[in-house]
Amino acid sequence: MDTLTQQTTSHHTPLWNITSIVSLFELPFMDLLYQAQQVHRKYHKPNEIQLSSLLSIKTGGCAEDCSYCPQSARYNTEVKAEKLMPLDEVIKAAKTAKNNGSQRFCMGAAWRNPKPHQLDEIAKMISAVKELGMETCVTLGMLQDGQAEQLREAGLDYYNHNLDTSPEFYGEIITTRTYQDRLETLQKVRNAGLNVCCGGIVGLGESRQERAGLIAQLANLNPYPESVPVNNLVKIKGTPLYETENLDPFEFIRTIAVARITMPKAHVRLSAGREQMEDGIQALCFLAGANSMFYGEKLLTSQNPQEQSDLQLMARLDLQPMMANHA
Repeated sequence: MDTLTQQTTSHHTPLWNITSIVSLFELPFMDLLYQAQQVHRKYHKPNEIQLSSLLSIKTGGCAEDCSYCPQSARYNTEVKAEKLMPLDEVIKAAKTAKNNGSQRFCMGAAWRNPKPHQLDEIAKMISAVKELGMETCVTLGMLQDGQAEQLREAGLDYYNHNLDTSPEFYGEIITTRTYQDRLETLQKVRNAGLNVCCGGIVGLGESRQERAGLIAQLANLNPYPESVPVNNLVKIKGTPLYETENLDPFEFIRTIAVARITMPKAHVRLSAGREQMEDGIQALCFLAGANSMFYGEKLLTSQNPQEQSDLQLMARLDLQPMMANHA
């Protein structure tokens, strides 16, 4: 049986069920943060943040219908379809990211799945970034047999493939690929010996129970992901979710805390939506156990706080960048 499906068997009983995760969400806010901070200190240095930069190497024109995504060809947004970025431009961006303090360089392409000739180009990019002494991560959509191994041989450290939301709510957001498709790609990544970067998006209009369902899926992957990005929906005009009601920021912080408690050794990353967060909310996210963030000007197509303001916030909170190869 697929070890990544959340099924109860005699071999792999889920450690966390939805009921137990909902009960964490329902703790008094201060009690939840206290518990999350205790777990965080047990497994991590409490004042270190892992810094990652993200570059969109192939923007727009995606065939998928993810309701939140301005890169879908189905929606009338201001994102234009572009070709794959040339290798020299990728290397230049990676050098800039490294000079600005990032340890991990993530490259994202808006594809349903990469074709063999595209993967050959990506492999060159991975090798070039690896030569700069940075950790490498890519997100390219679904993978075919053998592709994860090719990426690993090029020097890839992490493959990102998010579950997005719970299985119960998933059909409300995406119809062009199934939840099982996502799990199967994650299994290919694991089988190739790569680290898994896998999280989701909150604020899609899901209930707290459905947020708990996403955490249950992630926490019961065997093993759970090394890196867990938690995205807060960035509402883009032209996408179906543009009018969605904002998630209460304290509910977002609760989600970070629950992710930390259920996946104690993972790097829990503040990802999309940070531009919209007040400094105090971000500080509470770090208290709740977030110890990684995307850092730099852009997250694929969304604005992100500038490096300078990030460094100023970290200085005000006495947070240090995590040393390279620590993650």
